[in-house]
Amino acid sequence: MDWTKFPTLNSLRAFSAVAETLSFSRAAVSLNVTHAAVSQQVKALEDRMGLSLIERSGKVIALTTEGKSLASDLTRGFTAIHDGVKALMQATTERAVQVTMPPAFAVSYLMPRIADFQREHPEVTLMLNPTVDIMELTPGGIDIAIRFCDGVVPEMEVTPLLISDMVVVGAEELVRGLKISDPSALCKLPWLQELGGNDTNEWLQRQEITPDEPMQITHMPGSLIMDAVRRGHGLTYTARSFVNKDIQAGLLVELFSESDFGGYYIVTRPGTLRPPVLSFVNWLRVQSKVKS
Repeated sequence: MDWTKFPTLNSLRAFSAVAETLSFSRAAVSLNVTHAAVSQQVKALEDRMGLSLIERSGKVIALTTEGKSLASDLTRGFTAIHDGVKALMQATTERAVQVTMPPAFAVSYLMPRIADFQREHPEVTLMLNPTVDIMELTPGGIDIAIRFCDGVVPEMEVTPLLISDMVVVGAEELVRGLKISDPSALCKLPWLQELGGNDTNEWLQRQEITPDEPMQITHMPGSLIMDAVRRGHGLTYTARSFVNKDIQAGLLVELFSESDFGGYYIVTRPGTLRPPVLSFVNWLRVQSKVKS
């Protein structure tokens, strides 16, 4: 289509409104512009087409034969555009918001809060996908990722959500009576680690510790780890925010900690977010300001 020879959309819209209302004033109100603006757009359309579209007799106007023909075509065209846009917006609004995050984050941070979001936004459907895998954010796929990182994700929008010290914790009964003054002493204790993760070995490497013998590391779903830690089945490495209440209550013992190592961030694609996605992102941002 050669758009250089096509009348402007504003002029066609102005004429369509006048044809529908048979009034420049009512057309101006429906378009939220001035009477003069509508009159100018219609005049420009007539000049561009070289046709008289409206017959004026004082304050009374009527459509010419050519005007009636164009008005009919515009009504069908604008109706099709309106219906298409409405259907697309409805589908966009109704499509579930897909969110991926580490299982430990889902269990310890998100799930205790999610009922609050559902009360505020009952119209939004969430699809939560707890996984240690790094899921790509693609149109029509994953909308939001919660990732533990240093805050840099190439070609993505990144917003801080939870910046917390990382700690090694265990049940009081597991470490009772033990002298643990050096991280190497933890090599002899059992550890619990999220399936697919490598937090334990990475933490030992940062402490420059090489175990003398194979360690007892049990891999399990992140949703099960903290219950097992509280029962004394092993140590784990996690965010202090996830276990702070347990530490304060004396249920868990903080053995070692790391600061400024990383945090949990909201990751989205650049550009405009669909309304339900934006609602969830804004809710998460509010949560980041709430004391854990």
